[in-house]
Amino acid sequence: MANERVSRREAIALAAATAVTVGLTAQSRGQLVAVPAPKGRLNQSVCRWCYGGMSLEDLCANAARIGLKSVELLSENEWATTKAHGLTCAIANGPGGITEGWNRKENHERLIKESERLLPLVAAAGIPQMIVFSGNRRGLPDPEGLANCAEGLRQITPLAEKLGVTVIMELLNSRVDHGDYQCDRTPWGVELVQKVGSPRFRLLYDIYHMQIMEGDVIRTIQRNKESLAHFHTGGNPGRNEIDETQELNYRRIAEAIAETGFTGYFAHEFIPKKDPMASLARAYELCTV
Repeated sequence: MANERVSRREAIALAAATAVTVGLTAQSRGQLVAVPAPKGRLNQSVCRWCYGGMSLEDLCANAARIGLKSVELLSENEWATTKAHGLTCAIANGPGGITEGWNRKENHERLIKESERLLPLVAAAGIPQMIVFSGNRRGLPDPEGLANCAEGLRQITPLAEKLGVTVIMELLNSRVDHGDYQCDRTPWGVELVQKVGSPRFRLLYDIYHMQIMEGDVIRTIQRNKESLAHFHTGGNPGRNEIDETQELNYRRIAEAIAETGFTGYFAHEFIPKKDPMASLARAYELCTV
């Protein structure tokens, strides 16, 4: 992943190229930072981890200038940085991890306790969602993992409902990046949403991951729109820029999502091989529909 930092001059030039009108302002380091007026029907966000060579301050400043509304997948000590730039954090990091999650009952006590601590903080920070993971199978049959996830998640969704925070489980591929991960197919995830039975539990549909596992992205999104609360992008193959180097038509996918009436966040989660902020700006423009 490129580790270049964007200079102030480059950032200003990028803002001029990606936004004509300027709307809201935010305080950052004691100075007013111009934030472009919202464009398009999708609330676009970016995942922090893809830009590890750039400080969170610089990423937020550039994301705001490009026109993004959020920098996401942040921990509690990072949430305030987004606000200083007129942004939100669309997803807070939740308890547990990708390999050790809600599909094993022995994890429930720890995950529930940490969820009960985090959810009030997430709500107080004005963050709409908290991410969770199924965990790896490690020989656990899919129906049993499904039942275990539902049993554990039903113990935190009443609090999530009370606070107005949506808990989202991410769909990840188990073929390339996350071998043995259990929530690796849309039907399994949708059944989990039904079993949990709460308006505050939904899925994060990662387009890159589900292209690897299932394909048929647009039809899957249309058929399961009630269960999907968030989207991630990424070029396939390679998880790099969402441009002509990969196999998905992201502009049409973005249009299809907007056509469903989706009002959540659509986040870029690709690892840039080219200039990071130029690639992010191009992705923003491509998906402004």
